[in-house]
Amino acid sequence: MDTKSVDLKNKPKLLVVEDDPGLLRQLKWHFEGYEVLTASTREQALVQLRRHEPMVVLQDLGLPPDAEGVEEGLACLRDILRLAPHTKVIVVTGNGQRDNALRAVAQGAYDFYQKPVDVAVLDLITQRAFHMAELEMALRRSLGGLPGLTGMVGSCESILKVGRMIERLAPTRASTLVLGESGTGKELVARGLHNLSPRSGKPFIAINCAAIPENLLESELFGYEKGAFTGAHKTTPGKVESADGGTLFLDEIGDMPAALQAKLLRFLQERVVERVGGREPIPVDVRVVCATHRDLQKMIADGLFRQDLYFRVAEMTVTLPALRERGDDVLLIARAVLTSCASQHGRAIKGFTEEAQAALRSYGWPGNIRELQNRINSAVIMCDSAMVSAEDLDLLVPATEDVPEEDVLNLRVARSRVERLCVQRAMARAEGNVTRAAELLGVTRPTLYDMLEKLGLNNATEA
Repeated sequence: MDTKSVDLKNKPKLLVVEDDPGLLRQLKWHFEGYEVLTASTREQALVQLRRHEPMVVLQDLGLPPDAEGVEEGLACLRDILRLAPHTKVIVVTGNGQRDNALRAVAQGAYDFYQKPVDVAVLDLITQRAFHMAELEMALRRSLGGLPGLTGMVGSCESILKVGRMIERLAPTRASTLVLGESGTGKELVARGLHNLSPRSGKPFIAINCAAIPENLLESELFGYEKGAFTGAHKTTPGKVESADGGTLFLDEIGDMPAALQAKLLRFLQERVVERVGGREPIPVDVRVVCATHRDLQKMIADGLFRQDLYFRVAEMTVTLPALRERGDDVLLIARAVLTSCASQHGRAIKGFTEEAQAALRSYGWPGNIRELQNRINSAVIMCDSAMVSAEDLDLLVPATEDVPEEDVLNLRVARSRVERLCVQRAMARAEGNVTRAAELLGVTRPTLYDMLEKLGLNNATEA
């Protein structure tokens, strides 16, 4: 067997689209760590794309028959993304053609690089493109692809562990307690347990114990008989009865009043309910899943939650990690949410700028996935371009020293962040005065105005 062909199968595929034979040979020789596919025209590029499905494409914008222009190159880019929308395309332009590169990025290119080629910098951009492509591939293979777990996205070990637990717990009758901060997706876990269980054809009934007033919660849960209280004009089954045969999800069980905790405990022990004003026990077959963001162990120690009830609802416990603990998952989830929101609002938005990705990763997300969804939805509505920026998300771009090491391998992005940081600090120190800020930076006023315009920092005074 040919050893070289075996090695190629283990290498990631990189398609280089370039009409200069000399540069094409140089790039093919340089990228020896990849299986390099080559093409010199749009037609050849699309043949290679269909045949080999490369993760990353390095494409010159100047392709024949329009080698001096960019229209053929932009058409090639559009065709590649139409056929393989997950492919990362890095466009290469001639010196001084930044506007054309930005056009390509606006149409969906992952990044751009200007000639003359500095292979060391191009290496870094290409490595980042493969890294992002692999992350997105992990997204498509992650929990979102498991039947019954629709809506759960992620590839970090902690969330994959949650997925494995759900698969094992779903077929059982075990009462399950789901723990996690607000906005981490506790109801998705409960629905996953239901959808993957033999009860999936029966009702899934959810009730938020913190959203219903204490004096109404008992009748909401257990129902009431006609005449049990003023306004009880007819006998009404409660949520527990309505879930018979299926799953009852009690969200924020840590907010349940003490008196109701005792009644819930009795139901979990005997599997019968009594309606408010009733005397007849009603048997109910239901699987109970509870969730809370509170520390129930501390509440037990403080006398606020019954320990015997805790042992009943927590036969098994699933703990969801906070979004800030999930590393690159924030980008995977953000892209999935962006795709959904763009489709919902009819917006042709391709992705996030490099600065927006850095801001997404560095932000603490106190509201977790719910906050992420809210910010992206607002950004999609207000965004003026094909790429969502950090400003659209209303997030600060982190200072370079705060950005994870792997996030600044792209030197162009690193320079841009340092430039932004210096300008922001100079403008703050000069209290918005352009003349004084220009002196601090060692540049002319016109140069600083250009920088402010480019960076979108236009809140300045003259002198």
